[in-house]
Amino acid sequence: MIEVPSPITGSVWKILVENGASIGEGETIVILESMKMEIRVKSPHNGRVIEIRVKEGDSILEDDIIAIIE
Repeated sequence: MIEVPSPITGSVWKILVENGASIGEGETIVILESMKMEIRVKSPHNGRVIEIRVKEGDSILEDDIIAIIE
């Protein structure tokens, strides 16, 4: 299993996948917002989303775990 960390401190603007969904390498998992910029967090490999650990509107810190992918 792979933990997907946040690359920045910011807030979760939009979640694009659900728990249990199949996901391809490079596919966007969530979009974060920081200082009026949108940052896409992408899957590092093909797999299945085991858990999304954030909700839209959450404030997160750099390196917080966003998702677990199998």
